[in-house]
Amino acid sequence: MVIVISILAVLLTIATTGFIFYKIAKAYFDNQQKSQMLQMKIDEHKESLKVVTPIRLQAYERMALYLERISPNSLILRTFRPGMDIKALQVAMTKSIRDEWEHNLSQQAYLTTESWNRIREAKEEMINLINGSAVKLPVDADPTSLAGAIFESCAKSKIPTDEALEFMKNEIQERFA
Repeated sequence: MVIVISILAVLLTIATTGFIFYKIAKAYFDNQQKSQMLQMKIDEHKESLKVVTPIRLQAYERMALYLERISPNSLILRTFRPGMDIKALQVAMTKSIRDEWEHNLSQQAYLTTESWNRIREAKEEMINLINGSAVKLPVDADPTSLAGAIFESCAKSKIPTDEALEFMKNEIQERFA
């Protein structure tokens, strides 16, 4: 009977040791597998950043160009043609803003929501500035008076495109510098 108890004690010790070894080995290999999966995800993320980061920066560049193109100085110089009346200049400027906006709509996929909203607000404010300045002038006014009224309004407050551009520059510095 003592032999049977001794054998059972030895078997119980072996089984307990084996069970503990199994649990430790399983935990080790599970951790190794998790570590490898995490490393693969990190590597995939790094690879995607190598592709996405230049695209995102390009989107910021395109929208900075858009803001520059719809700023009062650039917009007026680009759209004014000799012989235009005030209404034709107003229509040409607002059309230019909207056409370029539509051309750049896909860029919102790469910008932050806040940047996109600031750019959209600048666009709307520029259209309102043009239309508001045109309404204050007589229909037969010279188109240069519309340009003057726009510049006068801009002198009283910050230019909407400048504000959006400044926000974008700060965001780029925070995200990519």
